Amino acid sequence: MDKVLEQISKIGIVPVIALDDKKDAEPLAKALCDGGLPCAEVTFRTAAAEDSIRIMTEKFPDMLVGAGTVLTTEQADRAVKAGAKFIVSPGLNPKVVEHCVKNGYPVCPGCSSPSDIETALELGLDTVKFFPAEAAGGLPMIKAMSAPYTSVKFMPTGGINADNLVEYLSFKKIIACGGSWMVKKDLIAAGEFNKITALTRQAVSNMLGFEVDHIGINEESEEKALALASCFEKLFGFTAKNGNSSVFAGKGIEVNKKPGYGAKGHIAIATNFINRAVYHLEKMGMSFDKSSEKRDDKGELKAIYLEGDFGGFAVHLKKK
Repeated sequence: MDKVLEQISKIGIVPVIALDDKKDAEPLAKALCDGGLPCAEVTFRTAAAEDSIRIMTEKFPDMLVGAGTVLTTEQADRAVKAGAKFIVSPGLNPKVVEHCVKNGYPVCPGCSSPSDIETALELGLDTVKFFPAEAAGGLPMIKAMSAPYTSVKFMPTGGINADNLVEYLSFKKIIACGGSWMVKKDLIAAGEFNKITALTRQAVSNMLGFEVDHIGINEESEEKALALASCFEKLFGFTAKNGNSSVFAGKGIEVNKKPGYGAKGHIAIATNFINRAVYHLEKMGMSFDKSSEKRDDKGELKAIYLEGDFGGFAVHLKKK
């Protein structure tokens, strides 16, 4: 997969934007970055698209800005010259895709059928846009097409919203979802960029789905750990379950048999998508203890500790 598309995969959501006035480009880019989505697909449906891309990339050089609804090779060239880092189209035009591939432009053409996918594969692509997602059969259609085309990844757009986002992203062949529910045109027109920031932040929160999974308490010995877990069982009915290194009292309390991470213990935070959670938290300035990584049999990350102390507790992420 192209490096730009790999970054999009970590971000998880691509805001799809149609700007009528280039004056809105800078405040909108700031609203998206402040909300936790340093990414945008600016569609070439309006005359302001090219200038908007240029403004966004100049004012926010770390932002991943791409061009959408690119229908011609000339539009692709103009978009990249303006600073676009990727090209998206609603359909698969072999001429446009060949031009982008030849010139090294990351491109994600729209596909909605097996024939489209075979054309994309012939052109050397491994990631396509699925458009219009809901109208073309939604997640069931993507899953059906993934069966014979096992190497293909998808970025669905069209009908994606806060209610179905997590369901789409939970299918591993989907790298990210495009959507416009956090960048509504009426809010842009009214200059209500604070509301766009709030909607963007809520979109990221919904995607990651953070929740407290359990609290870990450090004890000095197995005997003390068993005694404390038994106390929770007696008082609250939290069944004690003895493990190799700790004793759980119910699902929410873990008592370590010897001191582990954190002076007092640890707090486990579960998330829908742990790799995306790491990316977004790092963007917020957090760092992670790479030596604490735990991976499953397939080599996928399932737990990792944040660096630092939180009121005497260490904090780790875990995959739901």
